[in-house]
Amino acid sequence: MGNAARYSTAVVRWGLRSALCILAVAISLPGIAADTAAGEAQRLIALAGNAGDDAACRDYLKELRDVPGLDPELAAEANRLISEIERWLTSPDLAYFGGQVRKTEDFDFGIAEDSPLYPITDIYRGRMLSWVMLGIGGNIENRRGWFDKTRAAFERARVAFPENRIVRMYLGEPIPPHALYPEAPGAPEWAVRQREGLERVADIITWWIDHRMRENGEYGGGWADDCEMWRCWVPVLIGFDDPKITAAQARFSNALMSQDHMRGGYTTHVYDVEHTAEDSADVITPMMHLEPDNPDWSKRALRLADRMETLWTGVNERGFLQYKSTYFSVERVSDDPRQACDTVYHPRAVQPTLLYWQRTGDERLGRLFSAWMDTWVDATARAERGKAAGIIPSAIHWPDGGIGGLGEHWWIPENHGESGLYTWPSAMDQMLETLLLTFHMTHDPKYLEPIKSMARIRLDYLKHPPENASDPGSDAWCAQRMECLRGVVAKYRLLTGQTDMDELLALDASPYTAMRMTGDRERLDAALKANAEALRINFEGYTSEVRYTDRVVRFPSLLGSNGMFPDAVPGVALPDTNLLYSSATGDPGSVGYFPLNAVRWLTTPRDLAALVTDSGTDRFAAELYHFGEKARPIAAELYLLAPGDYTLSVEPIGASEGTAPEHIEQCVTVSGLRTRIAFELPPRQLCTLRVARARDQSVSSP
Repeated sequence: MGNAARYSTAVVRWGLRSALCILAVAISLPGIAADTAAGEAQRLIALAGNAGDDAACRDYLKELRDVPGLDPELAAEANRLISEIERWLTSPDLAYFGGQVRKTEDFDFGIAEDSPLYPITDIYRGRMLSWVMLGIGGNIENRRGWFDKTRAAFERARVAFPENRIVRMYLGEPIPPHALYPEAPGAPEWAVRQREGLERVADIITWWIDHRMRENGEYGGGWADDCEMWRCWVPVLIGFDDPKITAAQARFSNALMSQDHMRGGYTTHVYDVEHTAEDSADVITPMMHLEPDNPDWSKRALRLADRMETLWTGVNERGFLQYKSTYFSVERVSDDPRQACDTVYHPRAVQPTLLYWQRTGDERLGRLFSAWMDTWVDATARAERGKAAGIIPSAIHWPDGGIGGLGEHWWIPENHGESGLYTWPSAMDQMLETLLLTFHMTHDPKYLEPIKSMARIRLDYLKHPPENASDPGSDAWCAQRMECLRGVVAKYRLLTGQTDMDELLALDASPYTAMRMTGDRERLDAALKANAEALRINFEGYTSEVRYTDRVVRFPSLLGSNGMFPDAVPGVALPDTNLLYSSATGDPGSVGYFPLNAVRWLTTPRDLAALVTDSGTDRFAAELYHFGEKARPIAAELYLLAPGDYTLSVEPIGASEGTAPEHIEQCVTVSGLRTRIAFELPPRQLCTLRVARARDQSVSSP
């Protein structure tokens, strides 16, 4: 018998047993006619289970508990279940169940398995199992078995309560859109899809602010997880200026930095860098984008450099500067030799400081970060322990400077109990962007060589894919996992104009980068459409259902391959918030460690689409479409332009004669890192915004 047949047989038997239990309880109720009691019991339990709303479920159970003459045991079970649902609704810790579920793969609701209320516990059991799976993912050894158990709980719940939309959502039946955004006749495809994506991300963020943000600034996942939420807010938070969203981030960041464990500017808890750095990097970095003139955030960034220089790093036996351990706090560095690794995750510890260096060119930081990157250039060039020359390792051991850690294999340093965090390629994108930033600041080509050598290996793999790339640690095995190169190579191309890695980009470019390089709009339109469709359904999966706040947009992965079902559920996909960020700001990669966002639109992300089509130190161009019915004042800040005089123009595209809005042209002087511009955008008319050197009005791609 197959899995599907076993599920079907089990849930049918469960439904029959539950119905018989309800009838038995009803017959036992003194003073109530058996048929009336049976009908009332069935009605209230059915209403509770089918509600698809936790507060309504709880309230129906309260009615059941208060039925006159109800069997005391059933009343007691109803009361226990009411308490558990209340906890689900109001617990300050959204994932309060995590410890018990990880240990037992179950949660004890205090309800007997033969109780008519037991199927309601499956509604919650399935959700708990789902979110623990999302929360710890690769650390669950028996992934398929875990998901089979989760799916079985939902299947039993669906048989008992077929109208419950939340249960059906977890089993792959999408919940329709919570809001619709009317399309404007004549609006280009990219604008319609990008606008929908931006609006839906803004809706998700606003829901969290309205329904989860607490008086102390937390959202319910704990500071260490809540701080990561800004990463999926980026297209709206960094690309635009929504006062409510900007204020919420400022409130959260200030609240976390005022916590006792952050009194020194970095956590007092000794743990691995991936986790200890979050409480500082993920609150200081966004505020340096939102409040670039606030000296408090700059001081906090520089304090991290002090710790790196005086405590966290030292000169290894090869004569290079490196971090002494993966485990450290603001006050102490672990002396455990197994943890003694510098890793590609370590840029996170100084993420805000890297941004400060990028903006100011601070000479002290230049010396510090260049010396550190020299270590990684050296390690990349070495063929050691089976690692090929030209591949950046995921870890370098202290104090010998050897490749990897004390583990058996170079690609698994075994410097952390959760080995997947630091197993190659780990957070390779962080190191790649830090190397590119160092090249940009120093103009020394040696910092490009690790990127270029990795690109050569990746290109050879894509052009001549081997029959077997499964041998861990081999060139092919590494090349197969080098998707992380996509963003940094695109940044290199748009930053320098150099074409030496264009062959790789042609095979491996993102849809946005392909548009910037070749003008290809089809891939971009398709990607923006897919992203809008991913965000259009299952709003609850991004909001009220989320139990781990560092996984806000991860719900669709439950329905991916080897998830709730062995095969992916068609029509359910992960949203691509980075695509929205890139298209709206012009940064071909992520905002994380070397942001190249050319613009921030100082307006809300509502009723607007903005596609940056060109950017550089001497030009900027974007297409804009306003979906409103009246002209809209627009302000923006431009970040990449070199000092000088420029001409700004706003021109309608494709308007018929006599209906075209007035052409706008004005002079702009760039004198610093940020240049404010302002203009008026006509309603429902595609326009091109161009800013070009006053002596040359043409806008050409690099």
